[in-house]
Amino acid sequence: MPVTPHDLVVEAKSQIREITCDEAQALLGKRVVLDVREYDEYVTGHLPGAINIPRGILEFKIGMVPEAAQRDASLLIYCRTSGRAALSAVQLHRLGYTDIISMVGGFDQWNTEQRPTEKPEPINFE
Repeated sequence: MPVTPHDLVVEAKSQIREITCDEAQALLGKRVVLDVREYDEYVTGHLPGAINIPRGILEFKIGMVPEAAQRDASLLIYCRTSGRAALSAVQLHRLGYTDIISMVGGFDQWNTEQRPTEKPEPINFE
């Protein structure tokens, strides 16, 4: 019987460690924060210090990010609601990463709780 995307997320969440936004905020500056949303989502606002590697290219590009290239890097992963982050955490574990935490509720929950965010500076071509 085929599974649904929701089934995949539920299964992934059963295999990973998730923390609340409060716990995640306490870890800012202590972990590499990966935003696995698409770039157009990231530029509207993101967690302070977050590095954007969209879910669709994560496995291929994470090794190009010096802070996250080592398999023992301490990672905090989030997306909009936590589904993509959970799937990402499972795949990174399969790639050999050993210290991965996902933020439950994602950026939507972070915003609901009115926590600090950053936006990238626009490029000035003048």
